[in-house]
Amino acid sequence: MGYASGVDDVAAAIADPVRREILEMLRDRPLPARRIAERFPISRPAVSRHLRVLRECGLVHDTPDGRERVYRLDPSPLTGIKHWLAGFPDTAEAWNRRLDALETEVYRTRRDRRAPATDRQETA
Repeated sequence: MGYASGVDDVAAAIADPVRREILEMLRDRPLPARRIAERFPISRPAVSRHLRVLRECGLVHDTPDGRERVYRLDPSPLTGIKHWLAGFPDTAEAWNRRLDALETEVYRTRRDRRAPATDRQETA
């Protein structure tokens, strides 16, 4: 598997919101498949398929523990994505500017929504 193929596999794996949530769950500690599946409103076989995709691209590793399989995060395959993104100049800075602008708009919207209520209270 070449560099591009590995990055593509990891990108495809993390493109799915269920798989991203599984990775977030495993960020703090390993979990058995049963505990992972309990968190989702989808079938256990569907969760198993998501875990298989994550395992095949190397983002998780599983080990048997009695009758269960315990899954553990391996973030190292994300390095390829990180390096690929780093090839775009000012990516982080551009996102920070966009997030700052969003924060400003959210603040303005909240302020504008509160203003009419305050005006009504003052006239009462």
